[in-house]
Amino acid sequence: MHEIRPDQSIDLLKELHILTRDGKMNQDSRRKLKQVYHLYQFIEPLLQKIKQDGRDIFLVDHGAGKSYLGFILYDLFFKALNDASHIYSIETRADLVRHSQELASRLGFSRMTFLNLSVEESVESAGLPPAVDVVTALHACNTATDDAIRFALCKKAQFIVLVPCCQAEVAAVLRKNKDKRLEKSDLTELWRHPIHTREFGSHVTNVLRCMQLEAHGYQVTVTELVGWEHSMKNELIIAKYKNLPRNRAASRLQAVLHTLGLEELNSRFFTQVSRMLE
Repeated sequence: MHEIRPDQSIDLLKELHILTRDGKMNQDSRRKLKQVYHLYQFIEPLLQKIKQDGRDIFLVDHGAGKSYLGFILYDLFFKALNDASHIYSIETRADLVRHSQELASRLGFSRMTFLNLSVEESVESAGLPPAVDVVTALHACNTATDDAIRFALCKKAQFIVLVPCCQAEVAAVLRKNKDKRLEKSDLTELWRHPIHTREFGSHVTNVLRCMQLEAHGYQVTVTELVGWEHSMKNELIIAKYKNLPRNRAASRLQAVLHTLGLEELNSRFFTQVSRMLE
C-alpha cells in the first residue's frame, strides 16, 4: 500500500487496528495514519539532531491514549538504535496503559514504558528521568496540552511538539467575564457571539501557549499538521529551547491576559520557573 512507509511494521499496524487482519485500511484509519506520519516528519529531524550530539534520546508522550504515536515512533526510529534511548507514554486511563504494556511486550519493544500517572505525579515520578529531550502531545484534549507544557518545562525538554485539541477553558473565562468586558473595550465584539467565543477562545489559547513557551526561552514555530480536510484540530506547535531572552515575552503575555480579562489564568500560563510546582 502506498500510504504505508516501507520501513513500517505491518504487524504493528494490525495490532493498532489501523490495518484489518487481512491488511485493509478504512478511511478513518487512513486519515489517522496520515496525521501520525506527517507529525513524524516534523519529529524525526529533532531526534536526528539529538543523536548527532551523541546522546541517548528520552522522549515522553503525554496524554498518550492508545499510544499510536509512541509505537510508530519506536517502530520507525527507536527500534534501530543500539543505545539506551527510551519512549515513555503517560496516560491517566489505566486500561489503555495495560493494553499498551501488553502490546509492547508482544512486539518486543523493550525500550517503551507506559505509566498510569497524572501530570503532577509524572513530574515527581521516579519512573521518569529527571530531564527529558522531547515532549509530545498529539490531540491532548483541553488543558492536557497545558499539562504537557508544564511537564516539559519542569523536565527542561529541548524540544516540545504539540497538536492541541478541544480547548475550552479560555473560552469559559471569556464567556464568564463578557458583560464586564463589554463596558470596557470594543474588542469584546470579537467574542460576543457564542460561536465566536468558542473559536476565539481556542485561537487565544494557542497564542498564549506560544507566548508562554517564548517566555521560557524557546523558539516557537506554528504551522498546520495536515490539510484541513483530514482534521479540524490541525495546529502544530514546535518549540526548541534556545535560551532566548524572556522578559519581553513574559511582559507581552501578561499584557494580553490583562487586555482580554483573563488574569485568573495567570497560574496556568505561568512565566516563572518558581511557579511551576505551585
